[in-house]
Amino acid sequence: MLMQSTPRIVPVARQHRADRRRPARRATVASVLGELLLTAGVLALGYAGWQIWLSDAVLGGEQQQAARVFAAQLGPMEPAPTAGVELRTDEPPVETAVAEGESFAVMHIPRLGQFQRVIGEGTGRDVLDSLEQGLAHYSGAAQPGELGNFAVAGHRNGQGGPFTHLDEMRVGDRITVQTASAWYVYEFRNHEYVPPTAVGVVAAVPQQPSVPADGRYLTLTTCNPEWSAAGRLVAYATLVGWQSAADGMPRELADALGAA
Repeated sequence: MLMQSTPRIVPVARQHRADRRRPARRATVASVLGELLLTAGVLALGYAGWQIWLSDAVLGGEQQQAARVFAAQLGPMEPAPTAGVELRTDEPPVETAVAEGESFAVMHIPRLGQFQRVIGEGTGRDVLDSLEQGLAHYSGAAQPGELGNFAVAGHRNGQGGPFTHLDEMRVGDRITVQTASAWYVYEFRNHEYVPPTAVGVVAAVPQQPSVPADGRYLTLTTCNPEWSAAGRLVAYATLVGWQSAADGMPRELADALGAA
């Protein structure tokens, strides 16, 4: 007959002493490095999310509000009761050049929603990244109302991203530039995708630097594709009419903004 062995019972006190004698798990260089890399990855994703989803919305809102304030300083923001419905097509006034970094105009683009941005002189980061501006006039390019090419740059993404949706412009869309003396109304014609070296887009006649200017053009430039400086997206427009600042906002712009 086989005898069953009795299980050995370890006293609780001895068991606890044995547990205390077990060496504690030590952090290795690899485990610490792994945790640091994981933390860095979370922070990087958070920063990317801020840049993509929140930064442009917050900073763009501040630029938009600054543009509303500056636009009101330039002149009346409602059509004057006596103002005509049709835009003037005679010789427009020519704006006087301002100092580098100075604000001088507001751009309105109904296709992009309640879009208003201040235009500053010069394409330095102090203008492009400014919460008070956001759009930058190429120094040496034509002024609003002047024969030639009124060329303006803006970020596609980051720092408010004013031109994030510039690729959504459609033929015939109106772009209005407001100054202290007039409202200049341009009509969008077409897009072009070019390398960063294609400086001819801001020539007096876009892409024809040897041809004397015989019209009044507007050229908008931004990065392409999004979040990359590998190329440029260009939007071209031509002046189709103007209205005196004293007459207030052109009626068609007021109507378009009301419907946007």
